[in-house]
Amino acid sequence: MQLVDSSAWIEILLGSATGRILLGRLPQKSEWVVPTLIQYEIHKWLARSVSADRASEFISYSSKCVVVDLDSDIAVRASDVSRLYKLSTADAIIYATALQRDAELLTCDAHFQDLPKVLYMPKQQA
Repeated sequence: MQLVDSSAWIEILLGSATGRILLGRLPQKSEWVVPTLIQYEIHKWLARSVSADRASEFISYSSKCVVVDLDSDIAVRASDVSRLYKLSTADAIIYATALQRDAELLTCDAHFQDLPKVLYMPKQQA
């Protein structure tokens, strides 16, 4: 299982050098964990930066993956990892979701770099 963080999604959607590398690392939809928080973040970004149609297409695509709602178990785990690793609320929820689903977190955000079960891909220069 793999959870693709918003930072990685954005690189992929931008078609950046990093995004092109990440494309080769994406899992099958049946192995792709998508927290509803990621759906929110990417939908908001696409609607603001690209178009409402692209935002809707993203929701349609990501809904075919393993969508995970925020529940009490993930919330408590997020609280713990937030304190332990000094993560923001959103990052803690995303990371806790990955841990809860025994998924690797694929990210371009350096603050996740040294955490367990994280595949960090630094942004490449074009």
